[in-house]
Amino acid sequence: MKNFVDELRWRGMLHDIMPGTEELLNKEMVSGYIGFDPTADSLGVGNMVQIMTLVHFQRAGHKPYALVGGATGRVGDPSGKSQERNLLSPEEINYNLERQKAQLEKFLDFGNQPNSAEIVNNYDWFKDFYFLDFIRDTGKHISVNYMMAKDSVKNRLESGMSFTEFTYQLIQGYDFYHLHQAHQVKLQMGGSDQWGNITTGTELIRRKGAGEAFALTTPLIKKADGTKFGKSEKGNIWLDPEKTSPYEFYQFWLNAADADCQTYIKIFSLKDQNEIETLIAEHQQEPHLRKLQKALAEEITERVHGKNELENAIEASNILFGNATEEALRKLNEKTLLAVFAGVPQHEVNTQKLKEGIPIVEFLAEETAIFPSKGEARKMVQGNGISINKSKVGMDKVVTEEDLINRKYVLTQRGKRNYFLILFN
Repeated sequence: MKNFVDELRWRGMLHDIMPGTEELLNKEMVSGYIGFDPTADSLGVGNMVQIMTLVHFQRAGHKPYALVGGATGRVGDPSGKSQERNLLSPEEINYNLERQKAQLEKFLDFGNQPNSAEIVNNYDWFKDFYFLDFIRDTGKHISVNYMMAKDSVKNRLESGMSFTEFTYQLIQGYDFYHLHQAHQVKLQMGGSDQWGNITTGTELIRRKGAGEAFALTTPLIKKADGTKFGKSEKGNIWLDPEKTSPYEFYQFWLNAADADCQTYIKIFSLKDQNEIETLIAEHQQEPHLRKLQKALAEEITERVHGKNELENAIEASNILFGNATEEALRKLNEKTLLAVFAGVPQHEVNTQKLKEGIPIVEFLAEETAIFPSKGEARKMVQGNGISINKSKVGMDKVVTEEDLINRKYVLTQRGKRNYFLILFN
């Protein structure tokens, strides 16, 4: 059995730990949980720190519970928030929960072993809870002074906080109490911004149930430049391929800065310490080869999207940066094609003109204005400098419907690096 806390330490994944937690984990198999917020229909790479915490927890021989917040999602966690967020309908929350469950199942082992993972929904135990019963049987154990002292509350005193959000820590605390009573869960984990909510749970267990419970948090991950991890120029990086394509997902990791990659490889890879230290040393000797980025991008993309999608993402990357073939280009679906060539100049041409075909020089100089004149276009074609859909063309080339990719695109390349995406409509 691995030492879970030691594993988190060398990976840089340990922030706070309650006294006695490490001793407990070294003594017996422990049930522990992390909660996931159902505000979106997909988890993002920002959630992967907590997912990986559960993965390492299970690999160390312990039993992980993933709690999806069917109840807490109706309240809203104020931790780290400067203002109250919009509340979702029950239907939206339930839809989001089902999508998130399917993603969690890609990472954790839900078999029939003693330490097999389980997913629980806190709406199951809150749906029949009467308000008066809750404030009488649970609220009396936690004082207002105790709740006001939490950072998630203090940081919002000036801007204001609704009673709904103020009660969030008590509801999350009850989650821990319920899991402690029903499933013998002794440990709650989460990001460092959750420390106040988690310790409210340990306090409630001590006061209401006369039991013992423990807490552990991971640091919040930021990029070396201080910006938020998990976002690109387009926004969040999601695990759902419909929201972030496997190609974009792969590129997110591949484009990580060197300083960030040395942090990420420890957190998100399942490679052991020796493998990772060897990779880091090799990368430092030859940083231009980007070994860390490639190893990280390949491992995580395969785990989230599968081997086939990884291979497709690598092929798509080679189309833009390598010597890919027309066959590889035609394999791309429209979403990946547009992601690969995002930012590439685009021109629109009337599809009707393809019926008779467009001679290559006319196509380059008149229909698309890739060249300012036919003379310059002709010179480049004669110099073997023009490719259509990754294939070199000569003066006899006529662009026809057979050249369409996904029935509406033609990729034109001038020289090695200048791409143009032509849309026929």
